Amino acid sequence: MDPAAKVNPARLTRSLLARSRQGAIATLMPGSGDPYCSLVNVASLPDGAPVLLISRLALHTRNLLTDPRVSLMLDERAPGDPLEGARIMVAGRAVEAEGDAATLAQRRYLTAHPAAEAFAAFKDFAFFTIVPTGVHLVAGFGRIVDLAPDRFLTDLGDAADLIAAEPEIVAHMDADHAQTMSLYAEMLLGAGSGAGAWRCAGCDPEGLDIQDGSRVLRLEFPRRIATPAALRHALKELADRARALKA
Repeated sequence: MDPAAKVNPARLTRSLLARSRQGAIATLMPGSGDPYCSLVNVASLPDGAPVLLISRLALHTRNLLTDPRVSLMLDERAPGDPLEGARIMVAGRAVEAEGDAATLAQRRYLTAHPAAEAFAAFKDFAFFTIVPTGVHLVAGFGRIVDLAPDRFLTDLGDAADLIAAEPEIVAHMDADHAQTMSLYAEMLLGAGSGAGAWRCAGCDPEGLDIQDGSRVLRLEFPRRIATPAALRHALKELADRARALKA
């Protein structure tokens, strides 16, 4: 991360939550209370809360079923010294998703990790969400901030229509606007000319996530979006901006 760049801690945290696909989770061993750390794949809910698909056979799952307190480390995975990039430690409680919450967690996770569909239905696997109690953000030397959940989780109170329409939005963007997503990546997000086969990985009131393999970019909206109609206007505005830059 550029040490001279201005940092909005809440925005950077939301971006890392949306863009991260792998992280290190720390759980507590029953009895001894010793910390246990393991690598997991992650996705996020529309409000930014992390989602995991984990097996009850795994030690970290057995740990959190006994004591749900966890921490999850996410980082930018930028080239070079990893300590120069931004990272967050999400503290919270792991909760197994059920009912409608499980449906949403499954949809968001499998959109981020399509290959996981092969084992998502196995009986020992389940979707868990991490309900955050706080975030510790390190955004470079001397830029360390602790944030409460209301500072970094996205408010969905007025965006029920947008969230309900997300599956159709993702399908529409992938089917009809693949070239536009590549344009966003190239001209607005610095992905490089002709780089990647970008697809839509989700949307929320503050941005659109686009993904090429394990690489995820965050397209932030020029204003808060709460409805599919407002989303169409915002995406057209951003596409026009990208085309103007390319011209």
